[in-house]
Amino acid sequence: MSGATGTVIAAHGRHYLVQAGEEKLQCVTRGKKSDVAVGDIVDLKRTSANQAVIESIQERKTLLYRSDQYKSKLLAANLTQLFIVVATEPGYSDDLVSRALVAAEAGGIAPHIILNKIDVADLLPKTRERLGMYTRIGYPIHEVSARKDPEHTCATLQPLLEGQSTILIGQSGMGKSSLINLLVPDAELATREISAALDSGKHTTTFTRLFMLNKSGNIIDSPGFQEFGLYHLSEGMLERAFREFGPHLGNCKFYNCHHLTEPGCAVLSAVDSGEIAPLRHALYQQLVHESSQKLY
Repeated sequence: MSGATGTVIAAHGRHYLVQAGEEKLQCVTRGKKSDVAVGDIVDLKRTSANQAVIESIQERKTLLYRSDQYKSKLLAANLTQLFIVVATEPGYSDDLVSRALVAAEAGGIAPHIILNKIDVADLLPKTRERLGMYTRIGYPIHEVSARKDPEHTCATLQPLLEGQSTILIGQSGMGKSSLINLLVPDAELATREISAALDSGKHTTTFTRLFMLNKSGNIIDSPGFQEFGLYHLSEGMLERAFREFGPHLGNCKFYNCHHLTEPGCAVLSAVDSGEIAPLRHALYQQLVHESSQKLY
């Protein structure tokens, strides 16, 4: 059977759906390897009309993943952008937003914050105030209302998606599904097809899937999650992933400063002076602690 190349558009357990040209092929990996991510470009060997074996993964430009103490979970490969979806209601987690920003910085992926449900006018000023912590350090925030103002939402987000590979992440209830259905024509139909091909039945929202966009680029929908562990990031990677630490790195009294309790630390001075938000520095401390607990 002939070989082919394709893009992994969904994964469920060790079963993958790969878009190869006009065809969607059901694929497995050789042996027990399951280190394939949605967004991977893979080399295939066909085994029947609509099935193939993944022979190899082509070199990735980027890889986004989360990890706990024991293992890591791949989210997607070859991303250029990360859309973090938050909303005026229900309340979102600053911890999750900041962790996603750190993961994007560490992975070389451009992050954007999408504030949905801006039609909930009474909660908007407070939400904007909370998000100010991110605008002050240069993260773009795009305000939309997927349900109440779909035209404005599309006009705001579609130009950002062109030619990019974008993943949407966010907690449940932020309106991620509404955004996907707006931005991807026939998203629900495509999801049902993917679900049937992967034999995952009704569990349509429990796996990550990639949709090709008409104007070039793709958009990846991921399941809502409440935790974003970053145990895999070393201390050196962490200090560089907090973009507001940048101007202060190298100015500490000790060259091997951990920016935790050391005297003469330029980062701690910036926290004291209000240049760095205490909440962000507290997260850095927590992530450094997590990094030291890794068991794999």
